[in-house]
Amino acid sequence: MKDKQILAAAMIAVSICILGWCIKAGIDNFANKDRKVNVKGLAEREVEADKVTWPIVTKEVGNDLPELYHRVGTKQQQIKAFLLKSGVKADELTENAPQVADLNAREYDNTNHNYRYIVTSVITVTSQQVKQVRGIIARQGDLLKDGIAIVDGGYENPIKYEYVSFKEMKPKMMQEAIENAEKTAQQFAENSHSQIDKIVSADQGQFSIDDRDSNTPWIKKVRVVTTVTYSLKD
Repeated sequence: MKDKQILAAAMIAVSICILGWCIKAGIDNFANKDRKVNVKGLAEREVEADKVTWPIVTKEVGNDLPELYHRVGTKQQQIKAFLLKSGVKADELTENAPQVADLNAREYDNTNHNYRYIVTSVITVTSQQVKQVRGIIARQGDLLKDGIAIVDGGYENPIKYEYVSFKEMKPKMMQEAIENAEKTAQQFAENSHSQIDKIVSADQGQFSIDDRDSNTPWIKKVRVVTTVTYSLKD
């Protein structure tokens, strides 16, 4: 009988200890549940564009539409010959239909013009040979020898450089951004005499691709910023 009482007392004591430990763990967990650090991780790359779109714009003015169309057709053939000779492939060329502006049809334009029609034609080069096309762009003045003036495409027809291989580098950049976020979190934890524990939440990162500067639009800056929240522990 005495042995049974001792065993029962021991079991009660163990139960109290276990209960106390559970209560303490619960209190600690409750106290630490809001101990978090929210950090951002950054990764950047500078890359060269791997796709270029070059609209080649020419204009003809005059009063005789058939003659204008003939001149436009002749110049388009000369431009295409120049491009093909320079190494552009035929399947990289797109010839748009000429656009005609009739100045006499403008209701609110009372200006006297020396000509009635403006015919705009556009031949577009779309290529992944960016360096080659950039070299041709630099030599487009050679067309002036044949009496062909390339006009500024303006905001409607700008030269566009793109980086289309972005998907291939995305996973590695995300990994680097997360690693940088972890380094920042570890530094914060050290400063607060804590340790980082688990990741509470993380986003997929915000990617952006911009020109490095206005003078070199074919060089792109790829950037990703990710936000990671870690829990902290003593």
